[in-house]
Amino acid sequence: MKTIIITGAGTGMGSATAKILSQKADISLILIGRRQSKLEEVIKELDHPENHVAVSADIGDAKSFRKAIASIQPEDRDIFALFANAGIGGENEYGEDDRWDEILRTNLNGTYISIMETLPYMKASKQPFKHILMTSSCLARFGVPNYTAYCTSKAGLLGLTRSLAVELATDKILVNSICPGWVETEMAKQGIQLLADRMDQDYRTTFNEQMDFVPLARMSLPQEVGNLVDFLFSGKQNSMTGQGIDINNGSWM
Repeated sequence: MKTIIITGAGTGMGSATAKILSQKADISLILIGRRQSKLEEVIKELDHPENHVAVSADIGDAKSFRKAIASIQPEDRDIFALFANAGIGGENEYGEDDRWDEILRTNLNGTYISIMETLPYMKASKQPFKHILMTSSCLARFGVPNYTAYCTSKAGLLGLTRSLAVELATDKILVNSICPGWVETEMAKQGIQLLADRMDQDYRTTFNEQMDFVPLARMSLPQEVGNLVDFLFSGKQNSMTGQGIDINNGSWM
């Protein structure tokens, strides 16, 4: 049975992707997140729940991630794909309470650790092509005020994508990133509420203002992201590597 690891699987794009991938009877999922209870809730909603496992881990801590993977006996699993999706958002401001280290530790360091700890199992996979997919952001393409740490972390993932794509090509491991724009998740809603609070206006007004910057004037659904991940892991194409794939309703062209 082919196994896919999804980090940040308890909510949003991670859980939506898990639900789509679980529809295939020959797929086993390893769901990783901070809260075991949320992961268990996701598994109950998956097709073929007996095929899937959930394990809590801190992706920013290599020992924690390694222990989590080892605890579910991955040597018995053909791990051929990793969706390194876990991340945090929000603003940061230089000073005593700056979130710079926190955001980079999760978004950039955590993704790097997730990949490196998974690679030995992936290299051992007998599948003809293997996959690493990272969740970057359209904010890796352009900057916004007060998001210096977030923009930096997501831009760093595109550099990591290109470097690893070259490094792992001989192992037939395809390395790509997706660059979503606004996606209808709790993180996005919190981001809009933060903007609304700063401008002293209501959520709906701020939402509409943000959609005015988006040519299609909408947020993506988490399921749309999941469908893209499903395609990239499906084997229907094996030529895309080193790419940042934009799925953002035209906010970056």
